[in-house]
Amino acid sequence: MKRFLLLYALCATVVAAWGFLCHREAQRLDNNQEALMEQITLYRTRLNESAASVRVLQLRCEEYRRLRAEELRRIRELGIKLQRVESAATTATRSKIEAAAPLRDTVILYDTLRYFEWRDPWVKIDGVVYRDSVECRVESVDTLRQVVHRVPRKLLFVKYGTKAIRQEITSSNPHTQIIYSEYIELKRWRKRKK
Repeated sequence: MKRFLLLYALCATVVAAWGFLCHREAQRLDNNQEALMEQITLYRTRLNESAASVRVLQLRCEEYRRLRAEELRRIRELGIKLQRVESAATTATRSKIEAAAPLRDTVILYDTLRYFEWRDPWVKIDGVVYRDSVECRVESVDTLRQVVHRVPRKLLFVKYGTKAIRQEITSSNPHTQIIYSEYIELKRWRKRKK
């Protein structure tokens, strides 16, 4: 009788653990579907910096190999093994600048050139206007800061667990607009010791 009860308790524990793991996997897949369907949220911070918010995609290593072959090739070119990667993020920005700069005449060997220059802390534009053409150089500096955080579930003003993982990106350059961002977290069955 004791053997039967022990066997029953062991089977019930295995079934409960299996159900818990299946529930977590189903929840991960649901979160991934929602992340793929959700649009990027663009906004301005209190410091008037361009910012974006995007939901995190959680992939297993096998899924990442199958779905992101081009990114995997780039990671391998860096000499990094996929097993060591914790997460991968991709962000695209666009800088749009409208500037007016005064022209100055410069004489070089009996030829007159018109030179212009404009700058601010993030962008430098300079160039030369010839009789029939223009040469221009634009240098833009930007810093993207990315923060990944957990969004808790709420039940009657009580926060618990994790509803989603989000990535917040801010750009220090006021001319830059974030147009695309993607963050992928690679999941493993076991946590490695660091």
